[in-house]
This record gives sequence, structure tokens and C-alpha cells, in this order.
Amino acid sequence: MDGVAATAQIVAGRARTHVLVLTTYDTDADIDRAVEAGATGYLLKDVDHDHLVDAIHAAARGETVLAPRIAQRLLTRMRQPEPVTLTAREAEVLTAVADGLNNADIGHRLHIAEATVKTHLLRVFAKLDVSDRTHAVVVALERGLLGRR
Repeated sequence: MDGVAATAQIVAGRARTHVLVLTTYDTDADIDRAVEAGATGYLLKDVDHDHLVDAIHAAARGETVLAPRIAQRLLTRMRQPEPVTLTAREAEVLTAVADGLNNADIGHRLHIAEATVKTHLLRVFAKLDVSDRTHAVVVALERGLLGRR
């Protein structure tokens, strides 16, 4: 079994046991898997002796211990908003808006009801944090959500 599976098994079997991961792997996926498995801490093998000893004692007390580089990456990820994505249909509707069509014409082009067009536009407005059609098109183009026109 790998370290993540071992961590999960150890944590599940012994409530008072804390696992401190010491590894060379520093990808987001590896860190996430270890933390989700229940690791108390995550250090890289380049840690110096004194910090390793301090981290072992801290983890034994149940304190979270992260390598500075890992902590920085986690904070950066948390501070960056998830990228906005549009569904294929939302992109189609917004492309039609960019083409200058009104809701009725968009509905006709896409074979959907005008009310459905309005629903898609409201979702797009919410995702892009805009309040009108023109701003939605501008923001979507800036973010690369629609092909350049």
C-alpha cells in the first residue's frame, strides 16, 4: 500500500495517532490526498534536522505542521478564485448575444424557448458577476470563455 492508504488506515484505526508525512512529493494532488487521508502534517525531505524534530513533537500534540513551501502553495490556491466556466449551452447563448441577437432570435437559432434563453443569461450574469448582456460578453471575451470575435 502507498503512504496515503497507510495514513488513512492508521488514522481510522487509532483515533489518537497523528501522521506526519515526510516526502519528496510536493504536487497539489499529493498534498490533497495526504490531508484528505488524515495526515496531521506534510513536510518535504529537505527539512533540516531541528525543524523535523520540532515538527514531530508538534504533530504528536495534534498540531498541524506544514513545510513553508507547502503552506504557501495552499494559501495561494485558497486565495485564487476557482476559474469561471460556462456550460456549452451558456456559451452558445452568450455567443448569440455577441452576434447581436435578441432573446427571441437566440431561442429560434438554438431551438429553445425564449424563457430558457433568459434563464441561461441569468446564470451567465451570476457566474460572471455582471448585470447586463454587453458586460457579460466583454467579461467572457476577456476571460477567454468565448472565442475571439
